[in-house]
Amino acid sequence: MLQKLVIKNYAIIDHLVIEPDARLNTVTGETGAGKSIILGALSLILGERADSSVLINKNEKSVIEGYFDVSSNDIFKKALADAELDYDAQCIIRREIAINGKSRAFINDTPVTLNVLNQLTSLLVDLHQQFDQLALEDDHFQMEALDAIGNNIALAENYKKLYFRHKTIKQKLGDHRERQAQWQKEADYKKYLLDELQQAAFKEEEIELADQRLKQMNHSERIISVLESARALLEEGEQPIVNELKRISQQLQGIANLLPGIETLQERISSVWAELKDIAGELETEQSKVSLDPSVMEELQQRLDLGYKLLKKHGAKDTSELLALQQKLEHELKATTDINDAIEKLAIEEGIIYKELVAEAGELSVLRKKVAPTFAEKINLLLASVGMPNARFEVRIENTPPSWHGIDHIQFLLDANKSGQFQLLQKAASGGEMSRIMLCIKSLTAKALHMPSLIFDEVDTGISGEAARQVGLLLRDLSQYHQVICITHQPQVAAKGSKHFYVYKEADKNDRLSTKIKVLVKDERVLAIARMIGGEQPSEAAISNAKELVEI
Repeated sequence: MLQKLVIKNYAIIDHLVIEPDARLNTVTGETGAGKSIILGALSLILGERADSSVLINKNEKSVIEGYFDVSSNDIFKKALADAELDYDAQCIIRREIAINGKSRAFINDTPVTLNVLNQLTSLLVDLHQQFDQLALEDDHFQMEALDAIGNNIALAENYKKLYFRHKTIKQKLGDHRERQAQWQKEADYKKYLLDELQQAAFKEEEIELADQRLKQMNHSERIISVLESARALLEEGEQPIVNELKRISQQLQGIANLLPGIETLQERISSVWAELKDIAGELETEQSKVSLDPSVMEELQQRLDLGYKLLKKHGAKDTSELLALQQKLEHELKATTDINDAIEKLAIEEGIIYKELVAEAGELSVLRKKVAPTFAEKINLLLASVGMPNARFEVRIENTPPSWHGIDHIQFLLDANKSGQFQLLQKAASGGEMSRIMLCIKSLTAKALHMPSLIFDEVDTGISGEAARQVGLLLRDLSQYHQVICITHQPQVAAKGSKHFYVYKEADKNDRLSTKIKVLVKDERVLAIARMIGGEQPSEAAISNAKELVEI
């Protein structure tokens, strides 16, 4: 709900503050007083483009601010979150126009683009001066209106959730199938590579160990010679080192009681003897491990050749990288199998949901077609009451493939003069007629639909008398559920407002005219309405008529 509109330095408005109430606010004033200028300023905070020609004082910027109570507007709150903007129960929307013509827009002091501003403010203000034709070209509005009359809003919302659930699953299924097709192109080659690695059946570090062992076998004679020579030097020959150390140890032990310091040396030599004897044994063991078997060498060479071939093929450095590649291929081929299973499950789920979707869309379509004649009949009755007695309204419903709003394409048609020729409403109706038709539609759907603040610019153009009174009644009824602001020249409409604003021009000390606005109290209101009836100097009859209108 619009709580306050502040306009500074815009056209012939120096400074203006408007604080409408939550019901029906009527705005009156002489032609040229500035009512349309106020709407022009309001349209700027709704995302309209602007230029510096609107500035009165060329040395100061123009500022338009709208203060909105959005505490109960959950749709707007979600839209703010989607746009990554801060939420506050009072939303302040500001538009600034610099002296060079450049403008900036802010929502709760955060700069936003005009596109974002337009999208968000459309959830706050419905300005009928610019909105009617767009609404009537939008399937969403027509669908909502028909569903509201038929009490099908909940069913339509359930269908919409089901539709987007089906759309999500279908998208996921498509992604899976696309990935499956890509993987399938590579699957055969990956299977060939995996089979090759699995058949090779390498173990950790096998290639490196085979290379090392083959090198040993290729030098086995030298290795055996060195090991044998070392062992022989320790244990064989004319004076084996092990035997000599043992003899020295025994001799030193024989004089240990004569020379106390010898005992430590004897123990050290004994320890060296034991270590060398152990080394000689290990040399013999290592010698026995060295193989000269040609068949073993051939087998190692074959494994090594296979290993080097696979390392080169896959650009791997060692056995561990080959085994990691094997594991990766196994995982990817398993994923191919898994995605096939996932596709099968998703396809089944998609089919089930699609059947539910079609069934629910069919049910919704039947209800819409059932309520369409009643809806058209009610609109025709209202049109007759608001000065369009020869107009005939009709709803046409055609079936389409399932979309987010069902299987229906809905069109509002109008025969303006009982010609029997129905045309699209936006083509058949004039601007004033369009506003009255929209008023009739919204008055029927007001209770069921969430709508923002509704602003009507001279919805009563071209009518008077009883038709104008009926328009006033419709506006008043509409304001039971939504804030309504209506600019009017009809006393019957002005009198129905819960708050009456009067727009006028006033000269300052420099004889410069500027637009002013004030809220009329009861006596002022009676006089203003009397002047709308009988001119600047209203008669007693006009004043009496005005009092009657205000008190009804």
